[in-house]
Amino acid sequence: MIGALSFYKGKKVFITGHNGFKGAWMCKMLTDLGADVCGLSMPRPPGGTFSVMGLDERVTSVDGLITDTDAVRNAILGYGPDVIIHMAAQPLVRLSYEDPVGTYMTNVMGTVNTLDAARKCDTVLSFVNVTTDKVYRNTERLEGYTENETIDGYDPYSNSKSCSELVTWTYKRSFFDRLGVPVSTCRAGNVIGGGDMAKDRIIPDCVRSAVRGEPIILRNPLSVRPYQHVLEPVFAYLLLAAKQAEDHTLAGSYNIGPDDESAVTTQRLAELFCMNWKGAEWKIAEDADAPHEANLLRLDCSKFKRTFNWSPKWNISEAVGRTADWYMAEHKGKDMEKFTSSQIRDFL
Repeated sequence: MIGALSFYKGKKVFITGHNGFKGAWMCKMLTDLGADVCGLSMPRPPGGTFSVMGLDERVTSVDGLITDTDAVRNAILGYGPDVIIHMAAQPLVRLSYEDPVGTYMTNVMGTVNTLDAARKCDTVLSFVNVTTDKVYRNTERLEGYTENETIDGYDPYSNSKSCSELVTWTYKRSFFDRLGVPVSTCRAGNVIGGGDMAKDRIIPDCVRSAVRGEPIILRNPLSVRPYQHVLEPVFAYLLLAAKQAEDHTLAGSYNIGPDDESAVTTQRLAELFCMNWKGAEWKIAEDADAPHEANLLRLDCSKFKRTFNWSPKWNISEAVGRTADWYMAEHKGKDMEKFTSSQIRDFL
């Protein structure tokens, strides 16, 4: 697999949202591959995942808001990247109900700002916008959604990412096709992995509870999601960005998700975590005031598999095991820069 990413050695890659959970893993993989990486994100407290992975000195970080048009434009034009991967987002469904305006500003205007800066930068060879599997109009059917189905997310977060998709295709038709720059969007399923400490996500909740010696509280135990280790979509994004730079006909919309057996309930995910973290346990809590979230969501990823001869590497059991291993290593004070690199090497 590593040969497919040899494209990045010596390349300049710009990432929005680079110091978040998924962004940190992408920066780590790229720097290990020999890429020059620059990113724009809002400032985060020291000692987070990005720092723990040893990236402070290896990545050029620009502090700024994705909603700040000038900051985004100056960062991209000043760096002159070969590849842009847009990941900055307000990613939480619950928070989107509390702050819909901020969610739309970040997820829609952030996309506009990034695309508009990219079209004015004559060094760009490839652009990928990372959205979500929640962009589809979800009827909670058993069959997975394909890329040509209706885009219409239900809640403010999901809908804002649907809007981000529409903005991307407008910019593609209006500007990037004429410029000869390939543009794609990636709709990924739920990701797990070391270093995610966001609120209202099941694995971070598991870790926090396990460290405190408290039961893990499950608010929606029967909801089914296509869980995958964070390295699966990170590799897929980078593979797509590299391949479409070489063959523009490969650009498009792609679902990135695990095989069907890795689409499991929240309860099953918690059970797997408890099997990998000694002493951890879970229980179900009623939450009558919880906002709407779909109970079932599946993706059909056959297009990406067929186009790039790709398949997921780690099933759900290994993905949870690797995730628990990472948090346990951090909890024990191990060198997480080396530990993270070892997990990336194992994956590749």
